[in-house]
Amino acid sequence: MPRKSPPHASRPDETAIPAPPEALGLEAFRSMDRMREALAAQFTGGLSPQALALAYYDWAIHLAAAPGKRAELAYKATRKAQRLLAHLLSTAFDKDAPGCIEPLPGDDRFRDEAWQRFPYNVWSQAFLLNQQWWHNVTREVPGVTPHHEAVVSFAARQVLDMMSPVNLPFANPEIVARTLETGGANLVEGLRNWAEDATRQLSGQPPVGTEDFAVGREVAVTPGKVVYRNHLIELIQYAPATETVHAEPVLIVPAWIMKYYILDLSPGNSLIRHLVAQGRTVFCISWRNPGEQDRDLGLDDYRRLGVMAALDAIAAIVPGQRVHAAGYCLGGTLLSIAAAAMAKAGDERLASLTLLAAQTDFSEPGELALFIDHSQLHVLESMMWNRGYLDSGQMAGAFQLLRSNDLVWSRLVRDYMLGERMPMNDLMAWNADATRMPYRMHAEYLRKLYLDNDLAAARLVVEGRPVSLQNIRAPLFVVGTERDHVAPWRSVYKIHNLTDTDVTFVLTSGGHNAGIVSEPGHPRRHFRIATQAHGALSLSPDEWVEAAELREGSWWTPWIEWLAGQGTAERIAPPPMGAPEAGFAPLADAPGTYVLQR
Repeated sequence: MPRKSPPHASRPDETAIPAPPEALGLEAFRSMDRMREALAAQFTGGLSPQALALAYYDWAIHLAAAPGKRAELAYKATRKAQRLLAHLLSTAFDKDAPGCIEPLPGDDRFRDEAWQRFPYNVWSQAFLLNQQWWHNVTREVPGVTPHHEAVVSFAARQVLDMMSPVNLPFANPEIVARTLETGGANLVEGLRNWAEDATRQLSGQPPVGTEDFAVGREVAVTPGKVVYRNHLIELIQYAPATETVHAEPVLIVPAWIMKYYILDLSPGNSLIRHLVAQGRTVFCISWRNPGEQDRDLGLDDYRRLGVMAALDAIAAIVPGQRVHAAGYCLGGTLLSIAAAAMAKAGDERLASLTLLAAQTDFSEPGELALFIDHSQLHVLESMMWNRGYLDSGQMAGAFQLLRSNDLVWSRLVRDYMLGERMPMNDLMAWNADATRMPYRMHAEYLRKLYLDNDLAAARLVVEGRPVSLQNIRAPLFVVGTERDHVAPWRSVYKIHNLTDTDVTFVLTSGGHNAGIVSEPGHPRRHFRIATQAHGALSLSPDEWVEAAELREGSWWTPWIEWLAGQGTAERIAPPPMGAPEAGFAPLADAPGTYVLQR
């Protein structure tokens, strides 16, 4: 029977940890600064004006001091003007003449054939050339700090996207044609859509169509019971769907930034239902949606009251069995912290570890790093200090900015100018069901992981001792997604350099959410997979892509096969739902109550 370590057991302090330096300021004066920042944030949307100003001045001063760069930009501007003029002359004699510049991959704004006709072709080509020139303006300015360069480039891209001819009714041929065709009815319908959306937003109602995807009715419908509840989590045990099950249970740790049912959407694309159908006993954590009273919950509280409490409950319900633990996004990061702490304590309850789009090294965290520096974190901490939590809208706004073309401007054109509504689906409805994050936890997460990268550097302290991912001996199955803007796959891949065990890595098509919700039979899905055995030579991400096997279909299938290879071949009768004699009696039907908190 695997050794079990109580989550609250006290141990000798084997490694001396220096005490943090004492703050020089007085709390009363710091509170004044926090209050000022919190008030200012009401007018800046939570962005730090100081951070933006620092980035702009760094770029502007260095550009002013770089005559060579300015001369290069003038040369490129002249060349682009010549290309546009040549295109105009060619289209005057050949209306089917190709454009002088193509949109970037993934940019479908100008895909309609009407953009190839005069005068719309002139506007689209001029915009794309201008966009390319501004990319040159904001990049490779000698001496600019990389973070400031990324911020300035991102800001310029946001302004350009806003000014795109696609967003102007008179400059978008699709809008012009629709308006002429309907006699302006599309604009009337668009105004009606805008009024409905504005009313819902002001009254705190969810977006139109989400009512068709009610939790427990259309989504999160896999049968099960809540078998444990504390202040932070409800633990759901799902009912078996087969006569016998694999001996080792599966624990799923979702991110607390999202509702757990991203992994239990509709029956046809539910990862949880799929696992149960494959003969797995599945447990899943459902996090509480924290409020002001939870402001002092820290990152380690999520580990203790979340992962460790769930493992204790599972040990009582399925005694004597090791657990296959899987974590998604932040849940995967938390699970890796818990696994490292367990490994150091000699706790061997984990049979395997699966990390889904989860980062453990934050040195290159992708575009989210644009919103995370010391100045921006001071603003966020001040906002959370004032409220006790980070509001769900704040994070949603950041994610929308990262994909503003898809999530902001395309919707403005479709809903308010073309007068159409994109049909709601289960994933969109889930995405609108956002959660809050407590002040202390989120501040610790951003500072210790994003800014200081303590986990990768083995500096993160758990129960008085630093933990190291290299101590993990359980085999790893790690999934990255090709178009992930939250956890870029190259960042996720860094787990290879941090652990000392077998790592099976999968790179799947899709983004942060759609790449994980990738059920068998889903069209146009593919993935690459390869295993780096313990002690094997390490490959760079590009080398791995060249060496890994490309397969069509869903990565769920090889994961199920991999799980089978990490445990015993024994099949047993399904365990009971809960363990009343051990204090884990069923409390409610799945999906529970915490998932319904708004």
